This record gives sequence, C-alpha cells and structure tokens, in this order.
Amino acid sequence: MKLVGGYPFFLIRDGLPFSYPALEQSIKTEVLIIGGGISGALLGYHLVNAGVNCVVVDSRTIGLGSTCASTSLLQYEIDVPLSVLKDKVGLQEAVAAYKLSEEAISKLAAIDKYIGCGEFEYKKSLYHATGRKEYKALKKEFEIREQNGFKVNWLEEDIKSQFGFSAPGAILSDTAAQTDAYKFTHALHQYSKQKGLQVYDRTEVVDIDYQDAVIVATTAAGHKIQARHIVYANGYEAVNYIDKKIVEIHSTYAVASEQCPADTAFWQDEVLIWNTDDPYLYMRTTKDRRILVGGRDERFSDKYKLDKTIRSKSKQLKNDFEKIFPAISFKPEFSWTGAFVTTKDGLPFIGSIKDKPNSYFALGFGGNGITFSLVAAETITDLITTGINKYGKLFSFERV
Repeated sequence: MKLVGGYPFFLIRDGLPFSYPALEQSIKTEVLIIGGGISGALLGYHLVNAGVNCVVVDSRTIGLGSTCASTSLLQYEIDVPLSVLKDKVGLQEAVAAYKLSEEAISKLAAIDKYIGCGEFEYKKSLYHATGRKEYKALKKEFEIREQNGFKVNWLEEDIKSQFGFSAPGAILSDTAAQTDAYKFTHALHQYSKQKGLQVYDRTEVVDIDYQDAVIVATTAAGHKIQARHIVYANGYEAVNYIDKKIVEIHSTYAVASEQCPADTAFWQDEVLIWNTDDPYLYMRTTKDRRILVGGRDERFSDKYKLDKTIRSKSKQLKNDFEKIFPAISFKPEFSWTGAFVTTKDGLPFIGSIKDKPNSYFALGFGGNGITFSLVAAETITDLITTGINKYGKLFSFERV
C-alpha cells in the first residue's frame, strides 16, 4: 500500500539520518515488532528499557511510511469530541482516554529530553468554531472538559484581539505540543540500539506461523524470525491482519510554506490551530519559521493521480490559510499526502485478538496517533512483562 505521496517536509529536512541493515539470516528473539515507524520505535524503547530482548523489522526504509508524512501535532483531543465520545463508550471511559492522551504529551516530552532528540516544543491549542451552527456544540465540549479537570479557557470576542481572526467561539487548551515524528523515530531507535534493540529495514514479513510455543515469521528473503511474542506496529497496513470493517482509510493533505522572513508576525504564541469543520483544518509553525497547514481529508484510494491531487489540495489549503490570515504571506514549498485510519469511536486498537495467541496490536489510529502510540507502547509492555494493564479493555478489539 502506498501511504505517502509528494514531498513530506520533515523527510526533506532531515533526509536519511541513519542507515539500518536488512535481515540476512534467521534469528531468535523474545519479541518481534513489525513496523519501524513512530509506534514501533516507542515500543522498542519501552521494551528494551523493561529488559525485554526484541527485534524491529520494517518492509520499507525506516520512517518512510506514514511517520515521515506526519505533521506532528501533539494534542490530547482525539477525532471524536469528549462530549460525543461519552455517549459512545461512557463518561468514565471517555475521560480516561482523553486523560491518557493528555499524560502522553508530558511523557513524550520527557523521552525527547532523555534521548537528546531536541524536537519537542510545548504549545497551547486553539480549537475554534467555524460558524454559529458549531458554537453550541463547541461550548458543550468546553464545559465537559472543564468539569473533568482539563486546563481550558473559553474565548469569544478576545479571539480577534489575541489571535488576529474572528470566530464565534474557541477552546484554548493549555496542554499541547509539536515535534518531528520522523526525527524522533530515528532518535528512539538509536538510543534503543545501544540497549540491545535490533532494527532491520527493507525486511518484509510475508508469512507468520503460530506454533505451539513460538511464532515463526518468514521474510521475503526466506529468513526465519522465531519469537515468543509478536507486535503489529505497522499502522494502516495491519488492517490486513484484522477485520477491515472496523476501520476506514483516509488521505490527508499538507503543505509547508517557504521560510518566512524574520520580521513576519505570526499569531500569538504560535499556538496550534484547528477548527470544527469536518474534515478539520489545522496549522502550526516550525522552528525554522515555516507554516504547516493540513486537512482536506477524503476517503483513501490508490487510484488517485497523486501529483495532480496534491497540487489541487495544496492550492486549497493555501486559500484556507489566507482566508484566516490574509496579512501573512504564505508561499507553498512542499506539499504531500499521507494515509490515516479512522475508527467508529475515534479510539485506537491496542491489545490482542483471540485467534492470534501471544500477538498484540499497537494501532494508534486517528488524527492524533502519536500520543496513542505512546499509550500503546506502555500498554503492550505491561501486557508482555506482567500480563496486566488496567486500560487494556478501553482500547480492545472486543469493544466493537
């Protein structure tokens, strides 16, 4: 499956910072992780720190799947608002999912600092209504978040004075951040390799045999990987191993501007900005003074003529930005598309499936998959090392 098209900004900026070998012999390990993107990297980090011997394999060069296409906004909000999610899974469970995602942001900050990546930046997040029709639902969303302890403020007339554009209402959240998922992934692997993690790219698993005491994965080159546990962290391609009816694959589009002059006045505090449209528009800045704008999502199709589609979406996103900030010059330089998956309740799938013993899925689906990748890494590490995780049922396959 072709997950990425165009020229993702972070891939162009960072290039190929490290090289990893292809697997050239049969090996044994305690845990095999399929997928070396951000989810697999966080899993490897947590497992080796827990003293577990593990191997990561990826069919592509490391990071060249959806990870390099990520615009790397870190928000605790998922694609389904808390006020809606509570009616799908219950208030206690909905709040728990949001809290876990919120806590993941500070944990990602700590990991970034510990391994010396240097790409994490705390930001606030502005979620604004695009019209009076959306105002009521957004105000309800603010109230339920405030009631459940999230640090949020409600803005109306002060949106214009603080951020330079008008909107009927907005939620300003204290907890949010931005990073570079592609660079972070490589930094995680480099740290974990020093702790014993083995990372192989250009190593495609083509067959998995569940035997009595072990799992044997066979690569396209014919090599065998024998493991006690296997973790599927290959994101959207993992739908090949599960019931495809539980997810929908979409394409999202993004454009990065040229570097803005030093005297360019961005919006206040360069907060993350997104709106109530469906699909929603979102934007952020970068350390080198670029503006990233994303959105214009649609159902995924591998039949698209990507170059043509990306060009038209890039123009639309540029126009979307200029409608909000007409005084800020936006000159597109890099445009790309990436695949993402939605679930019916907006929550990820983390854990095991009955017919696949000693197997786990780390599928941080949705618009804010990086925080759920962290949750998945913690959850699966607990399940492998202790057999217990108190939030396992919240993200289980059995809920649908």
